Amino acid sequence: MKNKRILITGMGGSIGSEICRQLAPDNKIFGVDINETAIFDLREELRQKGHWVHSRTGDIRNTETVYDIYSDFKPEMVIHCAAVKHVTPNNEYPEEAFSTNIQGTYNLVREAKRWECLEKFVFISTDKVVNAKCIMGITKLCAESFVRLQGKRFVAVRFGNVMKSRGSVLEIWERQIEKGEPLTITDWNCERYMMSIPEACGLVLEAAEQGDNGELYILDMGERKTLKGLYDNFLTGKDFNPEVKVIGLRPGEALKEELMTEEEWRDAIRKDKFFILK
Repeated sequence: MKNKRILITGMGGSIGSEICRQLAPDNKIFGVDINETAIFDLREELRQKGHWVHSRTGDIRNTETVYDIYSDFKPEMVIHCAAVKHVTPNNEYPEEAFSTNIQGTYNLVREAKRWECLEKFVFISTDKVVNAKCIMGITKLCAESFVRLQGKRFVAVRFGNVMKSRGSVLEIWERQIEKGEPLTITDWNCERYMMSIPEACGLVLEAAEQGDNGELYILDMGERKTLKGLYDNFLTGKDFNPEVKVIGLRPGEALKEELMTEEEWRDAIRKDKFFILK
């Protein structure tokens, strides 16, 4: 992807910011996020390197904002990362998850279809859509399915946890250590797929280049990691043994997360580092 006008929603987040960094050297980037400070800092960081990056503090739930961005920037590619993603807050206030993850996605897709300049729309999904037990997973599944139904020029990319993303367990543990607090463990038997942020974003961009007709690209994230294994690796090289507090699974959390349903495993086509569903 070179010499493209690329719109990135949720540009201030862990995935959106890294995708922006990887694409900025060869493209014009416009980012939108409700986190004003995050996108301002990222924009200034990349502008100092001579890259064309612009941004707008805005909400994808606002149809006027979405229209203004498309009409002003006329993106050739949209990478839709914006979402509310934390399980517990979304369960407490499902209307917020609905309005961002479903309505916000609808606004972006509807506007995208009006512009002939659009070459590709890429939706960032999550493994929490599989056998969804929480509001976050249910709303993201609705959005993933809706994007795929658009067919030509639309593609969805699904993957699991990324290390040290905002709200990830490693980030939580680091913050607890800084404060001298016990490390909270939900369940030692929890299993999660894990990948570094740069690796996940690089694969997202590969999928974005390949996909074109409503496909779902699922990243091959290797074997699941146990929470005990993550904990042991986290303490490697540290010369102390912190206090641990087991708090149990929160409502909507799964003990073992999956990348695909049983039906999807049967239908998926394996290609390089992806499982692809047509």
